[in-house]
Amino acid sequence: MRLLIVEDEPNLGQQLKNALEGAGYAVDLATDGEEGLYLGSNEQYDAIILDLGLPEIDGLTVLDRWRKEGKSTPVLVLTARDSWSDKVAGLDAGADDYVAKPFQTEELIARLRALIRRSSGNASAELTAGDIRLDTRSGKVTKAGEPVKLTAQEYKLLSYLLHHKGKVVSRTELIDHIYDQDFDRDSNTIEVFVTRIRKKLGAEIITTIRGLGYSLDEPS
Repeated sequence: MRLLIVEDEPNLGQQLKNALEGAGYAVDLATDGEEGLYLGSNEQYDAIILDLGLPEIDGLTVLDRWRKEGKSTPVLVLTARDSWSDKVAGLDAGADDYVAKPFQTEELIARLRALIRRSSGNASAELTAGDIRLDTRSGKVTKAGEPVKLTAQEYKLLSYLLHHKGKVVSRTELIDHIYDQDFDRDSNTIEVFVTRIRKKLGAEIITTIRGLGYSLDEPS
């Protein structure tokens, strides 16, 4: 899953980026509202963490512009403001959730997981396909109850396909949502990871739709 952090405090922004990357996310970081607005409008993200008190363009304006552009990406507002009116303003502008500073990183990550699950139509923290289970809280994957060890990139790819079970996902979409901006888009690593996942979980787990991408469905 790929996230955008829009935070002007350098230390906090980098700490969040490091923590989220450690949790398995690909993360881009913007340090002002103008850069954040541009990235959120032109790149594909699974969720956005948006500070309200930003230089150049304030967070509420950024959020309002995204929603007027038709961007439905889940947004978690991050703010030092603790008045109920600021929280209401953020939610009314289109935010999906909020966390007030100071906060516990574990809570923020849990809220992000929930936002991403809900946005893809998954209410449970456990994603399933047949006897395959992926627990988004622990990061563990099992097949028929037996643990399966995946690399970080294999986990990211499987998680994204499970979040979008039953849909055809293009190679470009996978790259957009699994990797950060610096990834070499001409690389064949997606194909390599799909092959590895099939070897570990079964050849039928991921279907290649020629010319369109990949699909993960419930086994028939």
